[in-house]
Amino acid sequence: MNYFLTYAVYVLILSVLMGASTWKLFKKMGYSPLLAFVPFYNYFIILKETKHPKWWAILSYMPIVGPIMMSVFHIYLMKKFGKHLFQHQLLTVILPFIYMATVNYSKDVELEDEAANELFMTDEEKNEKKKDSFIGSITFAVVFATIIHVFVTQPFGIPTGSMERTLLVGDFLFVNKWSYGYRLPMRPVSIPFLQGTIFDAGEKGNPKDDPKSYVDAVKLPYERILQFNKPQKKDIVVFNYPQDSVHTAIDRKDPYVKRCVAVAGDTFEMRGGRLFVNGKAETFLGDQEVQHRYIVITASQLDIPGLYKTYGFLPVSEQQMDKGGFVYGFQGLTDKTAADIKQLPQVVSMKEDILEKGYSAVAYRDELKKSIDTTQSIFPINKPWNQDWYGPLKIPKKGDVVAINQETLPEYQWIISEYEHNNLEKKNGKIFINGKETNQYTIQQDYYMMIGDNRDASLDARFFGFVPEENIVGKPMFTWMSIEGAFKDSGSSYQADGWRIRWDRMFKATNTGEANKTSYWWVAAMILILFFGWEYFMKLFGKNKTEE
Repeated sequence: MNYFLTYAVYVLILSVLMGASTWKLFKKMGYSPLLAFVPFYNYFIILKETKHPKWWAILSYMPIVGPIMMSVFHIYLMKKFGKHLFQHQLLTVILPFIYMATVNYSKDVELEDEAANELFMTDEEKNEKKKDSFIGSITFAVVFATIIHVFVTQPFGIPTGSMERTLLVGDFLFVNKWSYGYRLPMRPVSIPFLQGTIFDAGEKGNPKDDPKSYVDAVKLPYERILQFNKPQKKDIVVFNYPQDSVHTAIDRKDPYVKRCVAVAGDTFEMRGGRLFVNGKAETFLGDQEVQHRYIVITASQLDIPGLYKTYGFLPVSEQQMDKGGFVYGFQGLTDKTAADIKQLPQVVSMKEDILEKGYSAVAYRDELKKSIDTTQSIFPINKPWNQDWYGPLKIPKKGDVVAINQETLPEYQWIISEYEHNNLEKKNGKIFINGKETNQYTIQQDYYMMIGDNRDASLDARFFGFVPEENIVGKPMFTWMSIEGAFKDSGSSYQADGWRIRWDRMFKATNTGEANKTSYWWVAAMILILFFGWEYFMKLFGKNKTEE
C-alpha cells in the first residue's frame, strides 16, 4: 500500500507542475484551465489537439516509460504554439515545466494556424516534418521495447560458469518477471535498458562514482503484486545481488542467476562438498550434473586446448613443479569427465579437492588482515565454515523470532539493517534496533538460499548469505541465443579462439529440469512471420485505401 500512496504523491506533484506551467495554453485551446491539472486527462487533451492516438495518454505517468512519453507530449504541446526549433525542443526536454511556464505566461504566444502552415510549407519544412515523424517512430519503438523490458520480460546473459552445465557461459535468457508476482519498479525515473550505471569507469575508478542510470532521489518502496507463487526448491532464479554496496536501489543491484536449493524455514548444509537440505542429500534433476574440483599431477604438460574442445567449459589453473611435471587445478568436472582425464597417460595422480573441515574461509582487504572482505568471505564471518563444510544454517522465514546477541548478530545484521531497513547499533556490548535495546528480532520477509550448480566455482549464498524475497526478479523462461566465446571463462588458463553459435540450445525452455529439452524455435518463427506479415498487410491495406 505504501508503494501506491507514494506513487500517487508523485503523480499529484507532477500534475500540479503540469497545470501550473500550462493552464493558459489549455485555455487558449478552448478548455477549462483546471483540466491542465487533471492527471492523464491533461495529456489526453494534448494528444487530441495535436492529432495523435489518444490512448497514449495512459503511458504518461507509468514508471520509467512515463518520463519519456511526457517529454514527447510536451514537445507536441510546444509545437502547437509555434515552438518548432531544435533549441525549443531541447529546453522542453531538459527544463520541461520551467520552459513551458515561460511560454504559458508569455503575452504574445498564440495557437498556430495549422491549415495555413500546411499550405505555405517550404520543401525544407516538409523534410523537417518527415524527420520529426521518423524520430517519433524510433521513440515509440524504444518505448514499446521499454514496456516489454520493464513490465514483462528482461534479457539476461550468463557471463560466468557458476551454473555450468545447466546454463552455459554465453547463454542469453529471457526472464519472466511475473513468475513470483510482479515486483513494481522502485526507481521510476531511469534510462531504459540500463541496469545500474551508464558506463563503468574501470578498475582504476571507484564504482560508487560511476554515473547512475537512474535518479536515486525519486524512489518508491518495495511492492509485489499478483504473487501466486514463491520460489521453490530446484527453481532456477534471477535475483538482485543482496550485498551490492554500489547501488542502494534494490531493483538496480547486479542481477545474478542461481538455483534455489533451500527456502524459508529449511536448514542448509554442505558436508565434504555435498549439499544437504533438512538433513537429506540433494536429488538431481535431469539437466543437472554433479561437478567437483580436482587436483591433477602429471608427468608432462596436458593438451588443455584439446580438452577444452572435447569437454567445453573447463576452468583450469596450471603450475609447473620444480622437479618436473605439472600441477593442474580443475573446476566443474563431472564424474565422466573426471574419469576420462584420470585415464590420460600423463596423469600421475588425481584427487578431489575438498577443503578441510573447520577451516574458516575469510578473505581480507589488506596484508595486515585488519579489514575483512565480506564479499569474498564465507557467510557469516564468525563461523568456522568454508565452501565444502558449511552449516547447518536455518533459512529465516517471515514471522520467525530470532535471538540477537554477539554470536548471532553476524548472521542477522544484514537482514536487520539493509534488507528490512532498521537502524542497528552496537553500544557497550549491547544491541539497539531503532534506538531500543533488544535481544530478539522478528523476521519481516521470507529468505532463500541460492547456490550455483557448479558448486566449486560459484560466488553464491555461501558468501553473500540469504537472498531476501524483495530481491527476487523472476524465473528464466528460455534460452533465445547461445554463443560460445561471448564471455571470457572465469578462472580458465585457456580460452576458445573466436566464437560460435550453439544452435542446439536456442529457444529451449530453461526451468523444466529435463535433460533433453524441447526447442521452441517454431514459436519465434511464428512471431516473426506474424510481425512482418502484419506490417505488410497494414501497408497493403493503407495503399488500397489511398487508391480508393
